[in-house]
Amino acid sequence: MARQLISALRCSGHTVTITSDLRSFEGHGNPEHQAIIRHKADSEAKRIIRVIQKTDRQLRPEVWFTYHLYYKAPDWIGPRVCQALGMGYVIAEASHAPKRQHGPWASGHEAVVNAIQTADSILSLTKRDMPCVTPLMHDLARQFYLPPFLEKNPDQIASREEVRHAVANRYGLDTRKQWLLAVAMMRPGDKLNSYEFLARALGALSNDDWQLLIVGDGTARADVESAFSSIGSAIDGGPVAWTGQLDEAALIDVYAACDVFVWPAVNEAYGMALLEAQAAGIPAVAGNYGGVPEVLQDGVTGLLVEPGSLGQFTDAVRSMIESPSLRATFGERARAYVHSERSLAQASEIVNEAVEHAVVVHPRRGIRAS
Repeated sequence: MARQLISALRCSGHTVTITSDLRSFEGHGNPEHQAIIRHKADSEAKRIIRVIQKTDRQLRPEVWFTYHLYYKAPDWIGPRVCQALGMGYVIAEASHAPKRQHGPWASGHEAVVNAIQTADSILSLTKRDMPCVTPLMHDLARQFYLPPFLEKNPDQIASREEVRHAVANRYGLDTRKQWLLAVAMMRPGDKLNSYEFLARALGALSNDDWQLLIVGDGTARADVESAFSSIGSAIDGGPVAWTGQLDEAALIDVYAACDVFVWPAVNEAYGMALLEAQAAGIPAVAGNYGGVPEVLQDGVTGLLVEPGSLGQFTDAVRSMIESPSLRATFGERARAYVHSERSLAQASEIVNEAVEHAVVVHPRRGIRAS
């Protein structure tokens, strides 16, 4: 999403400069490591302030933009720079978890609270984050709902007919069968849980009329392959084919060639692959977790399944396989949905409004350059 946000900013006429590559994430709740990161952040903030102060006033940035901060990865730099230099402060995807006020990430939680209280504009990518953020915002600040979006217009994605035979030859698929598609990193935790759930759900289907194409790689690949071992690989006559990690062009071809996107989405905030699939006109079956309903319209562009409901997931996939008319209807709606509501153009308007609000608001709340 960081790349998409940069594109949205540039699309609306803003100049974007990556100011720092400091990584604030600390995943183990180790106070010593957090202190080291904070010390590095303090030094980085001082460096950035000096650089900007030496820049001609006409060329200085007006807004600091931070993406995705939460208690494990707070923004130690942005609020300090903005307060020192009189810049507007915009946050995208801020998460406030009050239960983290005490415990091993208490300092990160406190930094998130400070950032939200400082922000002039906050862009929220899921509606579930908004209620916890709003009470912390200052009186002149605004929160904007920015649903997940794609850079690529659906019209730019290759048609299914152009690539289906090429994909079949490349991965040993049968063009007479329905192709299911899963696209995700292979890492321990929720991603692996989703893969294992998918393997169990598809294991209850007959293998006669479908094949599954899995796109992705990572440290948990051996575990993912083990989960699907009972179903069987396409190389050995089974229904599962593996592509590994693909570049953008190859992935576009795969989306265009497949029939149904399937992903349990265990504990996911939202899934960009779900939007990419719909942009290609592919209906989806997904788990109803987190922000997934904000990228997939249940009964309109695909089917949402109650979290953890194995039988319901299997039935939803089966209904897609058995009904060409359902796939066609959902697929047409999916393509239109992404084109009309989740495009770069729509997102750019929202992002631009948030930036312009920050430029106007921050002088009025008393922030002045030192």
